Amino acid sequence: MAQTITQKILARAANRKFVETGENVWLNVDVLLTHDVCGPPTFDIFREKFGPDAKVWAPEKVVVLPDHYIFTENEHAHRNIDLLRQFAEEQNLPNYYDVGTERYKGVCHVALAQEGYNLPGTVLFGTDSHTCTSGAFGMFGTGVGNTDAAFILGTGKIWEKVPESMKFVFEGEMPDYLAAKDLILQILGDIGTDGATYRAMEFDGSAVYSLPMEERMTLTNMAIEAGGMNGIIAADNVTEAYVRERTEKPYEIFNSDPDAAYHSIYRYKTEELDPVVAMPHSPDNRATVRSVQDTKITKSYIGSCTGGKLSDFAMAARILKGNTVSVQTNIVPATVEVARSLETELFDGQPIRKILEDAGCTIALPSCAACLGGPSDTFGRSEDNDLVVSTTNRNFPGRMGSKKAGVCLASPLTAAASAITGKLTDPREFLR
Repeated sequence: MAQTITQKILARAANRKFVETGENVWLNVDVLLTHDVCGPPTFDIFREKFGPDAKVWAPEKVVVLPDHYIFTENEHAHRNIDLLRQFAEEQNLPNYYDVGTERYKGVCHVALAQEGYNLPGTVLFGTDSHTCTSGAFGMFGTGVGNTDAAFILGTGKIWEKVPESMKFVFEGEMPDYLAAKDLILQILGDIGTDGATYRAMEFDGSAVYSLPMEERMTLTNMAIEAGGMNGIIAADNVTEAYVRERTEKPYEIFNSDPDAAYHSIYRYKTEELDPVVAMPHSPDNRATVRSVQDTKITKSYIGSCTGGKLSDFAMAARILKGNTVSVQTNIVPATVEVARSLETELFDGQPIRKILEDAGCTIALPSCAACLGGPSDTFGRSEDNDLVVSTTNRNFPGRMGSKKAGVCLASPLTAAASAITGKLTDPREFLR
């Protein structure tokens, strides 16, 4: 029987040849991810349910990446890090990446890719809703609650319902004024924040496969903003080249059968799309940038698991080179690797970091920073009456700090163009 890529990967994890959408199956988990926000309660539940002396099912399959509330003086945030250290030491976890050491990596979803944990055909669960980011690698990635994560810690298994799949096909070439963020915001505007609830969102088409891995990660990252269980893009030569640079672990590539059944299929002619923005206070509140171009902003923010990758800063540099920002513009690399690359990667003969600094941007240490609001001393946190144009993934009230602030979600191209003019600006104004 025909199956989608998501069905095939879940069938492999269930030691089955076939799984039907809607049926419940036991899955063998390849990797469990957690971080400083959800790690401590997950570990508490694990001890409570499995006993104070219980050992995790496979220490090498547990990845702990503190990233959310780390560069802060907040005592509660510091205590969470202490609890991670304690558990990692107790359980002899080899994949704990501590803050303040050379092992520290940065934002978990980007670090997973860079450290070789994202393998085609595998199954990854994480205590973070944006774990779906990993689906860009032709694998299954999704977020779970602390109780489910604790059960995985003890058993290596989880009971899941096989989701239906929706397919989003972007045909044609990708214009230089569009980014993956525009594509996913286009979808969100079309189907809404509940349009893919508990479904797999499969991305396909020539425009998708023309994207580098980091841009593909932006697409799958925001599947959860439509309620999706996972986002997924089948692995190709670009995927394999990225993976083989980072790990020698074996993997298996799956593709959807041509006659696989889908809940629905959406097709887009990519060249006909415009740069878009999600206005406050929902990721599906889509508008073309040109339709709201007189909207004044107070800050621009380029960072997060969605918009803090090297490709995002390279896009921003294209716009910012030779220009000066007119509003506070915060640059937050997702990981240490990205931060280092800003020094070495060139645009037009200059390091990307120099272009950003010369334009007047402020560059922070790698972390989640203001994407999730955070303690009062968090870098880039929004204040009352701010209107921030941001490359992050959510713009609910209070998401980046103050509940009286507004957040407009946009591509790095749009965020950079808007930073120069001080109002929402179509990047085509600077790409002519």
